[in-house]
Amino acid sequence: MSEKSPVHRRGVTGISSLAERVLELLASGQATTRTELAALLGAAPSTISLTVGQLLAHGLVAEQGTRSSTGGRPRKVLRLGGREGFAVAADLGGRHARIGVVLPGGGCTEVSTVPFSAAEGPEAALPALAETLEALAGRRGRELLRGVGLCMPGPVDVEPGVVTLPSRMPGWNGFPVRDWLEDRFEVPAAIENDANCMAVGEHSVQPADRRQSIMVKMGSAIGAGVIADGRLYRGATGAAGEITHVRVEAGHDTPCSCGNTGCLETVASGAALVRILRERGLDVGSIDDVVRLATDADPEATRAVRRAGHYLGMVLSANVNFFNPDAVYLGGLLSTLEPFVAAVRGQLYEGCHPLVTKHLVIERASLGADAGLVGAGQFALQRALANALHAVTGTAPVHP
Repeated sequence: MSEKSPVHRRGVTGISSLAERVLELLASGQATTRTELAALLGAAPSTISLTVGQLLAHGLVAEQGTRSSTGGRPRKVLRLGGREGFAVAADLGGRHARIGVVLPGGGCTEVSTVPFSAAEGPEAALPALAETLEALAGRRGRELLRGVGLCMPGPVDVEPGVVTLPSRMPGWNGFPVRDWLEDRFEVPAAIENDANCMAVGEHSVQPADRRQSIMVKMGSAIGAGVIADGRLYRGATGAAGEITHVRVEAGHDTPCSCGNTGCLETVASGAALVRILRERGLDVGSIDDVVRLATDADPEATRAVRRAGHYLGMVLSANVNFFNPDAVYLGGLLSTLEPFVAAVRGQLYEGCHPLVTKHLVIERASLGADAGLVGAGQFALQRALANALHAVTGTAPVHP
């Protein structure tokens, strides 16, 4: 058979793709044995054993101890080769960044918040951030750094690694963020929007049987990340989960940052709540002020927060009815407010079919403020593993 035969190419791609998924599940901590891998991937045990054997031979996977099983011999526990490696990651906001070290398996440590001004543009903001991340990596052991991940507060085109038409990041549109990071750190880098990072981060610590979920990020803006069959679903153009610009009746003709009017963002986001409360005479300058007032049970703030949760729940209901997920996770600053969460939950139960909500989990993200950070680090580690697999097998890397 010719080396360029289509059948031969499909075979190599199939093995590479399965190996990528095995590494991804081990990196995230969702699987640690061959049996778990076979169950999650729907593959024959013999196929999984063959793939794991190849990865063991290349040093990308190692065996470490055993785990007892019911009715059979102990199962060998798998881990990534070179488990001491790590990624540094940052969850970027408008004025601050949350940074930390992310480990294979989803662990997160040395987390802190540092100044970061997205409004200064990438040429000014990224060098200072890079210096901080370099110092973080140096304390951990720079030679063990495997990747760098950024959680971005705007739409991301993953293929070229650029931010696309961000509404609150002047100067960032089209800037080659990923290439800049890889040139700076000389390790693989990954960038992704905040809702997708949060979805992947939260999924990595949830029970393995929750394979369909929606993560909703509720801060100054609103975003959603979708996990379908255990993997992030980006859609045809990477815009899956873009619920913030769904038009709602309550939005009337209120202008939105996208150029349209009446979007969900105009009535349910943190930025909308700041505007609404100002119009009602309250002294608010940021979403932090909104949270403070609602936490102190200010009646106007509490009422506005409940209405915002109701509107978000209305839009989510259509998506939940259509997708029928196992879970809806709520993250972002507004998710810390019980009136907001209660309103979202109530509207989902009211607006969804009983079969859809029968076993539906609706809860705050268990990782809290670290969800996006963990997700960004996981993306970076997965990209590093894909590159390592390519280096030892010669097959084209399939990046997450």
